[in-house]
Amino acid sequence: MSSAQDRLPRLLALVPYLLARPGIRIDEAAGDFGVTAKQLRKDLELLWMCGLPGYGPGDLIDISFDEDTVTVTFDAGMRRPLRLTGAEATALLVALRALVDAPGVADADAIRRALAKIEDAAGQAEPAGVAVGLGVREGATAEVRSTVQSALLEKRALRMAYYTASKDEVTERVVDPMRLMIVEGRGYLEAWCRRAEAVRLFRLDRIDDAAVLDEPSTPPPHARPTDLTDGFFQPEPSQRAARLVLEQDARWVSEYYPVDEVEELPDARQRVVMRYADESWMTRMLLGLGGDVRVEEPAALAEALRARAADAVRRIDSLG
Repeated sequence: MSSAQDRLPRLLALVPYLLARPGIRIDEAAGDFGVTAKQLRKDLELLWMCGLPGYGPGDLIDISFDEDTVTVTFDAGMRRPLRLTGAEATALLVALRALVDAPGVADADAIRRALAKIEDAAGQAEPAGVAVGLGVREGATAEVRSTVQSALLEKRALRMAYYTASKDEVTERVVDPMRLMIVEGRGYLEAWCRRAEAVRLFRLDRIDDAAVLDEPSTPPPHARPTDLTDGFFQPEPSQRAARLVLEQDARWVSEYYPVDEVEELPDARQRVVMRYADESWMTRMLLGLGGDVRVEEPAALAEALRARAADAVRRIDSLG
């Protein structure tokens, strides 16, 4: 029995595989894909009904059988390599960087190699102004992930340098690890923070350095895991909300930062509601997006952004 999760990647790989091996025996192809000959025949029968819009003669994938061999005679365009737009490449890179940070990933090195290849292949296809790393820190290193996991398993306290994006600062903290979680593809450490004297969630990709201490992890008796019933991110009373319109090349913002609402707009734009605690940090982040963001609300944030941009222009003019 083959699950849909296993079957889809196999179907996508079958056509280019068979194109490179015309007349291959079905049992040999089945062995390469790790399925039975019976299952491969079912896959081929399904491919026979796939193709280009119109779905008539000359549109569908055409497969020729000769006793126990098979040949693809019409590929319906599936021999062409996949080409990504700059925005698609950026979204894929952001997703892979999130995946490499997830605890327990079997082959993080393979993901890093894929990242390097995609970054290299994107090259000039990446639209001007797109900076995959803009405002996005590098993913958690294997050493950091291993250290955090060791502290949790050994029930030891952990010292770490942690970057707080909303304040744009790095602080040193000692925490008592409680659990690791993966939420929306990102790894988080939940721990009792001795500095804040409260339970906190720490993103693994924002831990710059970590060391297991020679003392036990001792969260106080009243420390309880975060209640995720109403969602992972809960707004704090001190936070303000900004309504932003993101151009296509700035969509990574809604994937990297927590947002309350996402509305799809024409031309691949998005309208999002994003919370922030520090107006200065928010202004700097938005300035980094250049013309790819527009502030609809609040008016005070829009005015602060205009003032900072005008000040930057004046400084540049004074240098000239």
